[in-house]
Amino acid sequence: MNIFPITPTIGAEISSVDLANLDPERVSAIKDAFFKHHVLVFRDQVLTRDQHKDFGRLFGELHIHPSKRNGMNHEDPELFIVNTKPDAKLTNGEAWHSDVSCEEIPPMASILYVTKCPENGGGDTLFANMHAAFDELSPDLQTLLIGKTAYHDGEIDLRNYGIRLRPEQSYPKASHPVVPRHPQTGKPYLFANGSFTSHIEDIPRWESDMLLQGLYHRTATNPRIQCRVKWSPNTLVMWDNRSAQHHAILDYAGFARYGERVSVLDVERPQPFPLSLTD
Repeated sequence: MNIFPITPTIGAEISSVDLANLDPERVSAIKDAFFKHHVLVFRDQVLTRDQHKDFGRLFGELHIHPSKRNGMNHEDPELFIVNTKPDAKLTNGEAWHSDVSCEEIPPMASILYVTKCPENGGGDTLFANMHAAFDELSPDLQTLLIGKTAYHDGEIDLRNYGIRLRPEQSYPKASHPVVPRHPQTGKPYLFANGSFTSHIEDIPRWESDMLLQGLYHRTATNPRIQCRVKWSPNTLVMWDNRSAQHHAILDYAGFARYGERVSVLDVERPQPFPLSLTD
């Protein structure tokens, strides 16, 4: 098994491995690489749905998307289908975000298996290292954000796609630390995104908007903390949904893209990073 970093900051491609037939040593090596690189790319994988799910279960219990829990979607509850048609005006994930950060316990990992890529070569995905995003802030701004919580509202994302809930339906809402401590590495990371985060709590709304919009803009425009993954058929990409944000690029009008995602539930809610950076 060979591991090739995509950039010094985020992402790695792993070759010479069959995800349908893993021994314990390779599973351990993949887990180590996952926490080190945040985004892992595996090409030329031939997986059934059950094999895709079994790989996800190596990391924990599979997450059930909220749309499957409230009757909005009746497909396999453990799969999230990304099926972008040639005439689509929107696609899933076309903004910087962490998947369903509005959940009380958001997914710790997302694992997307793409079997059909746009014939024009488009459809790349951008990823950003949110540890590095936090590290690049000034000490004063880090101190300001540590200890703050932000409100994440799933209906913000639904409205971006023109979806309105019916009276009998609901969608998750939750408050999370703006700067949590990563449960495996202990490092701080920024946890706020424009697709789900409504506002920072307990400060005036205009201050919240100023801070959040600045953080979003910095994440989107800072290539030092990013990598770009070009998909090919039968590629599986898994990412840490806590320490990485991602953005799916819709630059393939007139062409189709198909993938299936499983997500892995974390074991607990995001926990705040200590007020003192030296704790």
